[in-house]
Amino acid sequence: MRLLLAEDEKDLSDALVTVLKHNNYSVDAVYNGQDALDYLTEGDNYDGAILDIMMPKLDGISVLKQVRAQGNHLPILMLTAKSEIDDRVNGLDSGADDYLTKPFSMKELLARIRAMTRRQAETTDAILSFGDVRLDRSTYQLSTDTGTLRLANKEYQMLEMLMTNPGQVISVEQFMDKIWGYDSEAEFNVVWVYISYLRKKLTSLHAHIQIKATRGLGYSVCMLS
Repeated sequence: MRLLLAEDEKDLSDALVTVLKHNNYSVDAVYNGQDALDYLTEGDNYDGAILDIMMPKLDGISVLKQVRAQGNHLPILMLTAKSEIDDRVNGLDSGADDYLTKPFSMKELLARIRAMTRRQAETTDAILSFGDVRLDRSTYQLSTDTGTLRLANKEYQMLEMLMTNPGQVISVEQFMDKIWGYDSEAEFNVVWVYISYLRKKLTSLHAHIQIKATRGLGYSVCMLS
């Protein structure tokens, strides 16, 4: 699951990135509102965003309003040092999904993120299907008529990308940006490793679909010929 974090306090941002990555989130961190707006409006596929209200160049509420004005329903959590009722109301009325006042516990932040992304998932199909394969978005379970397996987090994210776009080639760069994040130190061959895991699991379930490699371009999911 990929998140955008917009927080201008560098030490706090670094701490949040560390905790989020430890909990299997991919995180892109920016330090001002204009960069946050650019990231959210340039087509990057995020699963959620965390926006501080008081940021340089553009405040978090302004970012939120512009994102919502474009019809983007991405789950957004607002962070602020302000605790007045009016500030919370303003954030929620502007389209925020949730609001957290500093200082906060990391456990509460993680719980809020899980809650808002779960609500988002409930508005989409809970079960993603292609051929005889079903992928449960709430449990990460991959199943066919012959059995069921639970996927690891990154396996799930990769297969979800493939099954959401059947027949479409997804590049290694797209997998890296979406799942590992722009600043990841992972090598590109990690994508091949996870593709290998997924192929073995599809084979073990006797799936009638396959993950096809297109040399120099990327991977796609298609029916077995």
